[in-house]
Amino acid sequence: MKDLIDLFLGFFLSNALGYGGGPASIPLLYQEIVTHYRWTSDHEFSNILALGNTLPGPITTKIAAFVGYDVAGIAGIAIALIATVVPSAVALIVLLKIMQRFRQSSVVKGMTLLVQPVIAILMLLLTWKMGQTSIDSLGIWQALIIAAVALWAMEKKKIHPAFVILCAFIYGGLVVPHIPV
Repeated sequence: MKDLIDLFLGFFLSNALGYGGGPASIPLLYQEIVTHYRWTSDHEFSNILALGNTLPGPITTKIAAFVGYDVAGIAGIAIALIATVVPSAVALIVLLKIMQRFRQSSVVKGMTLLVQPVIAILMLLLTWKMGQTSIDSLGIWQALIIAAVALWAMEKKKIHPAFVILCAFIYGGLVVPHIPV
């Protein structure tokens, strides 16, 4: 029962406070899943995140389903998904009504603008942590080459991130095991 309560609290807080959508919630989910409750490791979280990004649909629900199942089976999936979806659905309805009413308010404009740098820092910290995990696992040169190729593919060639991640999975499964680190 404690696991189910913890799942609800962990996913509820992450998603209720995750201003800016799924990607903005990821650092908060990381904090709850890896740091606070220790349901998974840095490396496993990176794998969950990578695999979740290759599948269609919102990333937070996929993370919730996986971690929920891992922690408490089918009941864990239900609790984690409810805690993930309900806060944002309710908040969306309530906040859109409020923002429609006060959309010209300088307070509302200021609130939304001031939250953006905080979200950017959260994303930067998560990126740094995942980068460290990659370097520890692959070595600095291989991690940098893979990052450079991914950046080139997405920015210059405009390849969809899901395809880049899929290629990285294939490379990781077929090539990386045969390369000494």
